Amino acid sequence: MQHAVGSPLPPPHQPGQEPAAGWSPGAGHQGAHSGPPAGPAPMNPPPGFAGPPGPAAPHPPGHAPAPQHHAPPQHAPAPMPDTTGHVQLPPGGPVVMPSPPPAAGTPDLTSTTLAVLLIGPAGAGKTSVAKYWADHRRVPTAHISLDDVREWVRSGFADPQSGWNDHSEAQYRLARRTCGFAARNFLANGISCILDDAVFPDRPVVGLGGWKRHVGPGLLPVVLLPGLEIVLERNAERSGNRRLTDEEVARIHGRMAGWYGSGLPIIDNSQLDVPTTARVLDDVLARSIASPPQW
Repeated sequence: MQHAVGSPLPPPHQPGQEPAAGWSPGAGHQGAHSGPPAGPAPMNPPPGFAGPPGPAAPHPPGHAPAPQHHAPPQHAPAPMPDTTGHVQLPPGGPVVMPSPPPAAGTPDLTSTTLAVLLIGPAGAGKTSVAKYWADHRRVPTAHISLDDVREWVRSGFADPQSGWNDHSEAQYRLARRTCGFAARNFLANGISCILDDAVFPDRPVVGLGGWKRHVGPGLLPVVLLPGLEIVLERNAERSGNRRLTDEEVARIHGRMAGWYGSGLPIIDNSQLDVPTTARVLDDVLARSIASPPQW
């Protein structure tokens, strides 16, 4: 089930609009004087009359002619300074695979702009590792969490724990498209991205296939898969709708084991803390750039 993406933002307000049509400047003011009237005032020609102008009305002796007020020429108002902070940004496009450095050796990934997809079951530590990795790079890097984006929906949130159905499936797909759109915009402006999602190997069209469509073929997938006992311990520390039952965690972990033999790099972080896992992730990404996995 697919939903149409929202319409683009309207262009920013353009200052310097022309005055409203039909506006005309005020006519000249007649000077005040005492004395007898100088006869009937000449009749103004009807609109559109193009005949020659008539003689000017005489002025009484001893009185200077009334000053004539001429309408100033009409000009468009000066443009107002743009204070909205609008900045033209490059359009986001499909992400291509980063090129390995021409010289032999491990590339310095802390200064390379790239897109990473961190895959793993609930409790694998994806969010913690992704945040730490993004925090410790020398180039701007964004962390985009699928679960965070899903929970943007407040009223009407389709919680899969209440039963997997078409509604929850649609919200998952919508969140993945939203994350992909955000990643492409970040990357187009020189900001690296790491996304985390529990992608199942037995759903290639919705999982990896969907991410490749939304972000691009240059996305680097890495699987984070600790042992079941570690995942159960970490899940027990969770709260709210992100805490799953032990049975559900075991079922998800079993499905994730299908990534073995898939060709994707896998990190077993059962005995690794977050900083060490982030360093291993850098090593894995360097090898993926030098020899991209087929997925």
